[in-house]
Amino acid sequence: MARRVRDKDIETRAARADLKPRGKPYWRSVGKGLHVGYRKGQRGGAWVVRRYLGEQEYKVETIAAADDVEDANGVEVLNFWQAQEAARNMRPGTAPNVKGYTVADAVAAYLEHLEGRASWRDAKRRLDAFVLPAFGDKAVNSLDDDEIHKWHRGIAKRGARARTKPGAPQNYRKSDGDPEEAYRKRQASANRILDLLKAALNLARKNHKKTGVKSNEAWAGVERFRGVHIARQRYLTIAECRRLINASDSDFRLLVRAALETGARYQELARLRVSDFDPDAGTLHIRKSKTHKDRHVILTEDGQAFFAGLTAGRKGTERMLGREWKPSQQDPLIKAASTRARIDPPISFHVLRHTWASLSVMAGVPLMVVAKNLGHADTRMTEKHYGHLAPSYIADAIRAGAPRFGKVKPSNVRAL
Repeated sequence: MARRVRDKDIETRAARADLKPRGKPYWRSVGKGLHVGYRKGQRGGAWVVRRYLGEQEYKVETIAAADDVEDANGVEVLNFWQAQEAARNMRPGTAPNVKGYTVADAVAAYLEHLEGRASWRDAKRRLDAFVLPAFGDKAVNSLDDDEIHKWHRGIAKRGARARTKPGAPQNYRKSDGDPEEAYRKRQASANRILDLLKAALNLARKNHKKTGVKSNEAWAGVERFRGVHIARQRYLTIAECRRLINASDSDFRLLVRAALETGARYQELARLRVSDFDPDAGTLHIRKSKTHKDRHVILTEDGQAFFAGLTAGRKGTERMLGREWKPSQQDPLIKAASTRARIDPPISFHVLRHTWASLSVMAGVPLMVVAKNLGHADTRMTEKHYGHLAPSYIADAIRAGAPRFGKVKPSNVRAL
């Protein structure tokens, strides 16, 4: 007699009573290529068997009612142990040893699908680091929703990955800031990685005639962390911006000033050539953006003077910022400059983009104009991140008509 496989969630009538009714069975593997599932209805449930037939094909069928209401009789009504035995008796021999279409195959196809897009590099980095080590050799059709759920939660429990020498154990960063904010960021990162995995698997399912992947049952129900993508929008004051510029190293100072004058992304600035500045129109041409669309950034008088001084007398093909800025090269430099400028906690380079947008909106620049300069397709993202800073009739009405309770007594405490 085969060994009994236990499952505390479905093996007893009392345990099954606590489960939520749903169409998707609660599965339990009881052998190679063989699962027993419990499908919970409003009035009792039924036992379901899923058998692997080979060549990425499965067969799912209901075999009997569960002993939720009536006692098991071994025929029409079965308990969990009887359902296991019935499933094993139905199995037509051992499933063939077919590797099938693996997660690594799905990831490779998805990256090929993304090739040429700005998101390709980040997607490849995340998939290589998190998905392939966990699931790379596994057949897509043998994935289980419980293992994907545990993997997704596990990513959030670990710290952010730090640079590690090849072959050495992975290093993780230690957070010295707000632990709740650090955990929120890890959950948000875990969600992005889960989204990439689902996207790769959904593409495999879409191409099911080629891949043999016909069901998304294993990953469709794995839920993301909720409410973790609302980041604390941070921006610098004018005084902090000046301190940061002065505290930056000489060549990096040009990059910081360029970001504050334009609101452009790091890689957009890194690709600039001298010819991209038009002194007559007072604009900066961003030839390649995140969305693969070019745009012309309108500059203030200060911005025009800065770029005019930066490009005077130089060949149009030269790099505008004097050197080649590689991916992630800005991270240690912006943190060091933040520390010297007494900006605590240190900022990321992307905060300079938020700073340009936030200060512009608070100064009364229309959201549509800010969106245009940032390269957003419309105002939705601009409104989401900066709309609360814009002067509005709501703020005017509140300040004009909301109740007042008298002036606060003056204090001798002063900000340093």
